[in-house]
Amino acid sequence: MRRIYDFSRCPAERNYTIADLQALKGSGRKLSMSNPANAQELRACIEAGIDLLVVWESQIEEVRQIAPTHFAGVGSTWAQFGSAQEIMDHAFDMMRKGGDMYYTLRSFDVMEMLAKEGIPVQSHIGLIPTFSHYCGGLRGFGRKADEAMEIFKTLKRMEDVGVFAVEAECIAEEVLAAVNDKTSIVTFSLGSGMAGDVIMSFVADVCGEASEEDKPPKHAHAFGNVGRLHKQIHEERVAALGAFHSEVVAEKFPYASTNIGMLDGEKDKFLEALNKWSPTHQ
Repeated sequence: MRRIYDFSRCPAERNYTIADLQALKGSGRKLSMSNPANAQELRACIEAGIDLLVVWESQIEEVRQIAPTHFAGVGSTWAQFGSAQEIMDHAFDMMRKGGDMYYTLRSFDVMEMLAKEGIPVQSHIGLIPTFSHYCGGLRGFGRKADEAMEIFKTLKRMEDVGVFAVEAECIAEEVLAAVNDKTSIVTFSLGSGMAGDVIMSFVADVCGEASEEDKPPKHAHAFGNVGRLHKQIHEERVAALGAFHSEVVAEKFPYASTNIGMLDGEKDKFLEALNKWSPTHQ
């Protein structure tokens, strides 16, 4: 565990630092990364030994409560902010709340602006779902030499503006293997083979839960079948609610065993008092 000061200048500890991730390159060591969407998934990631986390802005304070020492990236969606100043303000807010790096899809100018202020910037290469309109839909990248070369050039351009890490999504594995040692940028491989410095997968995909798509993407591999359990829970819930409804309609529920009764002898006294009662003010 590393002792640090976080961006709010409070003493803290982290399982990995920026320097530790940079030192992965050429070491032969791999780290795991996933994206817990709620407190239950976060606790599961920690208990399972997942090394690195990436979360949404609404989660970062909860992450620091539940997993105070885990490296956690946080960021913004593409169109969340309109101006560079809004992005800068948001980045500093996320870092002050405990983020360890800031994810952005914005321009090289924005990436450089953030990096110049000391913010560890993570970006994205290969398949970027937000930009899938521009590339003809969801597909693999780098299968042809010219596109593979563009990936490398983009990576080097990001390096020039100070980007620290990238999510490398759905890139031909030969491409990432060839370029990874030619850049100082830490690569998080999502469906791009073993060459990434960090291997990333989504919690839903790992656990075998429902996908955003009609079927899970090619890079998704289910190591469990939580979806089956979710279905079972839903079916049990529907069955229980249906039985409750039927008993209510049949005037059988509430059952005597679930009701509260008066103490012995108190009912008669109550009814007598009730019958004698009259309003004190007419």
